[in-house]
Amino acid sequence: MASPSTLSLTSAFPSPSSSRRLTASRRATSLVIVAQGKVKKYRQVILTDDIEELGRKGDTLKVRAGFYRNFLLPKGKATLLTPEVLKEMQLEQERIEAEKKRVKEESQQLARVFETIGAFKIPRKGGKGKQIFGSVTAQDVVDIIKSQLNRDVDKRLVTVPEIRETGEYVAEIKLHPDVTARVRLNVYAK
Repeated sequence: MASPSTLSLTSAFPSPSSSRRLTASRRATSLVIVAQGKVKKYRQVILTDDIEELGRKGDTLKVRAGFYRNFLLPKGKATLLTPEVLKEMQLEQERIEAEKKRVKEESQQLARVFETIGAFKIPRKGGKGKQIFGSVTAQDVVDIIKSQLNRDVDKRLVTVPEIRETGEYVAEIKLHPDVTARVRLNVYAK
């Protein structure tokens, strides 16, 4: 058996062959390198809000990874483009298109009602000859439509020509960006 002084000497100063074994085992564990993929510089995202100078809600964009990570993601203005998100956005787009189509069809139906109804009669106080006191405004047309058809129409959508005499006139009601109804007005003196 070795003396205690020898044991302490060997543990304090290991032999060269044992030190090689120790460093080789250390090296083996320290040399394990996890392969990293190439860092993506750009990300495909879908905007969840309108962003000035970038795009509108629902647009798909290719943006820098840092811009997405540091600005868009924390503020909740964009999500990464994944097949699930893309499918969800397409379903939402289809629902919006169906709603727009329904509103347009309703507007066309209401326009047909206005055009087949005939002329709305608007009484006014008469003056000399064909002149009337005051004029017929968009609010007057809206009130007549409300009383006769029970339909609410915004007065900002009604375009009335300048009416200062009795007679027949045509007013336009913009029910939808693509649908304009023409309403005949018969202005007479009381």
